[in-house]
Amino acid sequence: MRLGLHGQVRRRWTPRGVKLHQKLEIQYVWQYLALVVEPLGWLSWKWLPHMRKEMVAETVQEWRREGTQAVVWDRAPSHRAKMVREIGLPLVEQPAYSPELNPAERVFEEVRRVVEGVVYGDIQKKMAVVESFLRELASDPQRVQRLVGWAWISDALSALPLDSVPSFVGQFLGRVSSSKIVLGSARFGP
Repeated sequence: MRLGLHGQVRRRWTPRGVKLHQKLEIQYVWQYLALVVEPLGWLSWKWLPHMRKEMVAETVQEWRREGTQAVVWDRAPSHRAKMVREIGLPLVEQPAYSPELNPAERVFEEVRRVVEGVVYGDIQKKMAVVESFLRELASDPQRVQRLVGWAWISDALSALPLDSVPSFVGQFLGRVSSSKIVLGSARFGP
């Protein structure tokens, strides 16, 4: 998720006939949030200065050392880079324009709801608000489950014949143990 000081105006309720004036910050300063989500309620995140292939490869390598078995991402060039593929984790690409298939996007929506519509003046202040919110969210696994643990995903995967389900997906369904998946920057597994 790209987080920057080029703010977004949020909807606000006002009395009828009253024009709302909102301050809007327009500075081209960005940081990127790499988020790992596990539908049973676990969160992990890392701030990246950019989304170039070298930085993404380093992050995927770190996830691999932590035991991740596969990554499911959109088709961003840095996600599909040769350097990232050479790490050896299976990379499953999402269809174009389908953020609804990415559980991490639900967490990103919540982050945006908390931080947008406020003028911060400094990217570090905005990142601190995000950090605080993510720590709060991580301390409530049931809330994370409600956000990302969609029944339709497990129902759809359960309907597949057992021999067509990769072993890393089978763990999510309770068929195999000790594997992890990063799904769209969202991890499935223990």
